Amino acid sequence: MSPVRIRTQNYHDIERIIEFDFIRATEAAALNSLPWLGRGEKEKADAAACDAMRGMFDLMNICGEVVIGEGIKDDAPGIFKGEQLGTWLPGSPQFDIAIDPIDGTTNISKGAPNSISCIAAASPEQGVKVALRDIPSFYMTKLSYGPKVLEHMQIKGIEMLKIESPIEETLRIVAQCLNKRVQDVVVMMLDRPRHKEMVEEIRRVGSSLRMISDGDIAAAMAPAIFDSGIDLYFGIGGSPEAVLAAAGIKCLGGDMQCVMWPRDDKERKSLIAAGHRADLGRVFFADDLANGKNIIFCATGISDSAMLRGVKTQGASATTYSLLMRAKSRTVRFIRASHDLKSKTIRLRSDNREHRI
Repeated sequence: MSPVRIRTQNYHDIERIIEFDFIRATEAAALNSLPWLGRGEKEKADAAACDAMRGMFDLMNICGEVVIGEGIKDDAPGIFKGEQLGTWLPGSPQFDIAIDPIDGTTNISKGAPNSISCIAAASPEQGVKVALRDIPSFYMTKLSYGPKVLEHMQIKGIEMLKIESPIEETLRIVAQCLNKRVQDVVVMMLDRPRHKEMVEEIRRVGSSLRMISDGDIAAAMAPAIFDSGIDLYFGIGGSPEAVLAAAGIKCLGGDMQCVMWPRDDKERKSLIAAGHRADLGRVFFADDLANGKNIIFCATGISDSAMLRGVKTQGASATTYSLLMRAKSRTVRFIRASHDLKSKTIRLRSDNREHRI
C-alpha cells in the first residue's frame, strides 16, 4: 500500500492570508534590536534582530527559503541565502524570501536615523521562474523614481530616464515630470567617497541633496512614497538591498534602474569567469529584480527614515510603524501598532522561548 501524500494547500492569494505574519517578524526584529540603539554594537543589534525574526518564522506554517540574505558583506550575524524559515510542515505554502533584519546597522549603532527591518516574499506564480533575482555583484548603481515620474514618461511622451544619461539630463527630466524647477528636485544619496563626482554634478546643476550615512533600502523607496519629500534616489549601494528595494518600489507603482558595479578589475574578472559577462552592462528594472505579482513587501522602522518613523517608547508602551503592501493589488498599508511591554513577548530562536522585551 502506497503512503498517503498530503496535498499542498491551494489557497487563492495565499500571500494575502499570511502577510501579517511577515509584519510580526519585522516588528519583532525592530523591538528586539531597540536596546542596542546608539550603543555602538552593530553586530549585537543585528544578532538580536535575526534571533527575533527567526523565532517568529518558527511559528509560521510556511516552507520559506531565503534566496537573498544579509550579513554576507561584513561577516556580521545574518540570515543567509539557502536558509529555511517556517515550520516546513507537509502541505504548507512555499515562499522565496529576501530579507534584511536591519538595513542600516551602522545607523542603529550610532543612534542615527534611517534603519529599518524588512522582508520581501514571493509565492509560486505561473510563468515566473525567478521572482527575486540574486545579483552576483557586490554593488549596483541605482536610480529610483516614483509613480508620477513613471506615469508622465509613459503617458505624456516625456523623454525616458536612462541610468547611463548625464545627471543634468536626468534631473531635467524628473523636474519636467513633477512640474518643478530643477533646483527644487530633491535627490537622496549615500554619503560615500565613490559618489564625489555625482555630488559635485548635482550641486552644480543646483538640485537639493539629502545625504544619508547608511540604509539605502528605505532611501531608494522614498521617491515612490507619497509625501516623503524625496524625488529621486541615485548612487552605488549593495545588490541585495537593490532587490529588496525593487520589490517595495514595484508595490508602490514606481520604478528603478540598476547596473552591476564591480568594485575592481578582480571582481569584474570573477563575474565574467562565472558566466555573467552579458549581464555586466545590462540595465535591470524593478520588474527584472522582483518579477511577478505574488510579491509581498513589509518593513518596520527602527529609527526614523524618509519612509517610516522609528520605534517610539513611553514607559511600558512601545509604538511601531510599519509598511505592508502587495504587488498584485498595490494596496499600501501603513500600520501603527501599540505594544504593551508588560505583557508583550517575543519568541527567540536561540532558546525557543518567549521573552519579555
